[in-house]
Formats: sequence, structure tokens, C-alpha cells
Amino acid sequence: MTNETTVMEFILKGFSDIFELRLLSTISVLFIYLFSLLGNMSIIAAVNRDNRLHTPMYFFLKNLSFLDMCYTSVTIPKALINSLMESGVISFRECVAQLFLFVMLCASECFLLTSMAYDRCLAIHKPLLYGVIMNRKLCTELVIVAWLSGALYAIFHTVNTFSLLFCGPNIIDHFFCDSSPIMRLSCSDPHTNEEVGFVVGGCIILGAFALTIISYVIIISTIAQIHSANGRWKAFSTCSSHLATVILFYVTGSFAYLRPASHYSPTQGRLVSVFYSILTPSLNPVVYCLRNRDMQVALIKLYRSSK
Repeated sequence: MTNETTVMEFILKGFSDIFELRLLSTISVLFIYLFSLLGNMSIIAAVNRDNRLHTPMYFFLKNLSFLDMCYTSVTIPKALINSLMESGVISFRECVAQLFLFVMLCASECFLLTSMAYDRCLAIHKPLLYGVIMNRKLCTELVIVAWLSGALYAIFHTVNTFSLLFCGPNIIDHFFCDSSPIMRLSCSDPHTNEEVGFVVGGCIILGAFALTIISYVIIISTIAQIHSANGRWKAFSTCSSHLATVILFYVTGSFAYLRPASHYSPTQGRLVSVFYSILTPSLNPVVYCLRNRDMQVALIKLYRSSK
């Protein structure tokens, strides 16, 4: 019987092993994080203050912005502090909590984007019944389901990751606690856990994506039946921002998680993580502001009133 000790803390390697790159990455991530907070808080404030934006679409957008704020705040502040202090120490419990919260928020956003696609589908396909079907009660229920579903998946994912034995190496080749680099440190064989996590995660992501695709198939087929080009453009413009957000989320998320753990590369993992955990939540406010006239007007009013 071998003498094994339980790991009590991990060490995060950070954004880069090279000092110059780590410094540049830290400064860049800090500015992106602050921009993300400002953009998402502005959207929430604008939706709350402008009565014209008290509709289901903007209700979901407000929740998406809140999710994105939490999403980035779970990982980025800790990574920035570790980088600035040149200390990547994170306790075992903190690492478990960070993985759970990150996966919960990521999965919740996945389900919320599906709900938003359903909302746009009803608005375009059933405009006369839209106000009756998509009422405040249903909107709230869809958001609650998204959060609860994300939490349930996060419980599974966290248990699947930390049910492995950790008794030796404790240096995580990443800037936050993510499952793939953590599993690589296990003293026990992580193959089964990796495969189970890959299959379950793939089914959830692809399932939510399939529902989103179905919504957009109905949306496109409905738009195609509109006779005037102006009418088709007006209908499409109501969902173009959401479509851009969906593409950003799923493209970056797929590169990060829909690949076997045997193909995992630490450098590639950190690079992809920057996109889906930092850049994508930061770009969502930009996408909605550039493509949405009502949001632009509401934000202008918000900033003018704050002066």
C-alpha cells in the first residue's frame, strides 16, 4: 500500500509562463474585464430605466448581461490577483467552488440563449399570440429553469472531476480551475471520467444547440414567406443580435469542450479559454448595441441623465 497524501491546494500557472507575455496579458484582460462590467451594467440599467424596453426580449437580455457579469467575475479577478502578486495559490475548496460556479454559469447561459431563441421564434412566427404566450410568468420560469439546469449540470461536472484522487502534482496549467487540466493531475486513471464528462457535456450542449437551430429554421422559413424586402429585413433585424451571440458562444465553447481530453493542449486550452470566458461575454454588449437601435437610444438617455 502506497503512502498517499491528499492535495490541499493547487497552483495556477496563470496566463503565460513568459513574464513579458504574462504582464501584457494581465493588462489586456483587466481592460477587457472592466469594459465587460461597464457594458453589461449599462445594459441592465438601461433596460430597468426605459419603459419601452420592458418586453420579454429585453428581460432575457438583462438576465444575459447579469450572467455574463457573474461569468467573468468567477475567474478573472482571481487570475488577475494571482498574476499581479505572482502567486497562483488556490485552495482545494476554492478550486472546487470556482469550477462549479463557472460551469453553472456557462451552462445556464447556454440554456438562456435557447430560451431567447424560442422568444424570437414566437415573436416572428406567432406575432398575434406572442403577447399572450410569452408573458412575464413564462419569461421568469424560463430563466429559473435555465439557472436550475445549469446548477444541476455543474453538480455532475464538479463531482465527476473531483471524485478522482489527487495526491501529488498540484500545478494547474491554466489561469483558472477547469476540468481538463485538473484531471491531468489525478493520481488515478481519469479516462472514464473524461469520457463520461465529454459525452454528457456534448449531449447537453448539442441538445440546447439543436433546439436553437430548430427555432431559427422556423424563423427563417417564416421570414422567407414575407413578400417585401423591407419586411423581411425588419423581421430578421429583431433576432440578428441574438444570432451573433449564439454563434460567438457555441463556436468558442465547442473548441474548448467538444474535443476528447486526449487532444488537450495546455497552451491551446488557455488561448481558447480567453475567448469563451473573457472575450465572448465582453462582446455581447457590443453586439446588442451595434445591432439594436432601441438599445442605443436607451443607453444615450442613460448616460445623459447620469451627467
